[in-house]
Amino acid sequence: MTDTKKAVRGRGITGMIKATALAVVLAGSLSMLSVGCSNVKDLNYTPVRMDPDPARKKAKLVSSGLLEMAGVKGKVTEPGPSVSRCREYGDDLYSLSHPWSVYEISDEQVDTGMANLRKGLTENGWKITKDGKAKSQAQDPEIYAENDGQGFAMVVTGMKKTATGGPMLLFEVVSKCYRAASAASLDGEY
Repeated sequence: MTDTKKAVRGRGITGMIKATALAVVLAGSLSMLSVGCSNVKDLNYTPVRMDPDPARKKAKLVSSGLLEMAGVKGKVTEPGPSVSRCREYGDDLYSLSHPWSVYEISDEQVDTGMANLRKGLTENGWKITKDGKAKSQAQDPEIYAENDGQGFAMVVTGMKKTATGGPMLLFEVVSKCYRAASAASLDGEY
């Protein structure tokens, strides 16, 4: 394996670990999501009835808005939002998770993107709940925000160039739970 492939693979594993950690943190700390609670009584909102395809479109629109707010040009990862059941609340409930990143950008674009997001989030109905440094060796800047009106929360980490990867803005966008038409309509969803 070449050094380049090792570097990309190392950054990919790090990214997967960070994405998983972010999902756990978001589920545990963002009250608007209420994912991970033990029963229906703890759900502090009424889930909107929406099937996965329209909900995915909504999540993609939210992510597109965040990309526009960041105001940086680079390549954007392709995978779309995935479905996770909110079984604690009922078999027909689910939420969406949309991890994505903007890469092939410069360290300066990372700084610009984070500054643009700080301003744009508050101007577009988002409440910033944390603006600081990631708990990592690199201490990358990160922002957590919630948008009650849209029913989404997000975290963005501004990663600068390292020995194992290039600069990027790493996003994780998650939704409140939605109610599908039926539990069966969620079978086979990813």
